[in-house]
Amino acid sequence: MADGSLPRCPWPGSDPLYVAYHDEEWGTPVTDDGKLFEFLLLEGAQAGLSWITILRRREGYRRAFDGFDPDKIARYDGRKIAALLGDSGIIRNRRKIEGAVKNARAFLRLRERGKSLSSFLWGFVDGEPVINRWKSIEEIPAVTPLAEKISKAMKREGFVFFGPVIAYAHMQATGLVNDHLLSCFRHPDAGR
Repeated sequence: MADGSLPRCPWPGSDPLYVAYHDEEWGTPVTDDGKLFEFLLLEGAQAGLSWITILRRREGYRRAFDGFDPDKIARYDGRKIAALLGDSGIIRNRRKIEGAVKNARAFLRLRERGKSLSSFLWGFVDGEPVINRWKSIEEIPAVTPLAEKISKAMKREGFVFFGPVIAYAHMQATGLVNDHLLSCFRHPDAGR
């Protein structure tokens, strides 16, 4: 259970699921390829929607998309996609579902060339998170030049639903960038 007395970023409000996500995941460096792929799939599903909408369906996605296993997802055919379009546990958008399959295939192509998604993404920040020092939520951008660069590189690799806004959200979610406010207990400089 999240401690309500801790100073934190204001965006999760009082929703326990959102607060736990903020406190335990958002901005934490992720180097595991499976977890990075999970966020890739979820961020693509989130396009045009609020993150809490996807967060509330995360377990539905985990179930529907075989535990976010890219080897299995890459083999999805028309019948499996049709079944997913009938699954109320996920966002039933054909383009997003087909995008998840394309992203699994791009992930596997990257791996076949001897690259991990982790080394690919973390290479853009030299293996170290970008630590921002925002004082208010209004200062946090939706897109940065680095997000634009990563988005273009991901598209060249065959990934879809990974424009600059999604790229930046993915960077925040997986800790490539730490956008916790200076006043938040999760900021690296908290308590200094």
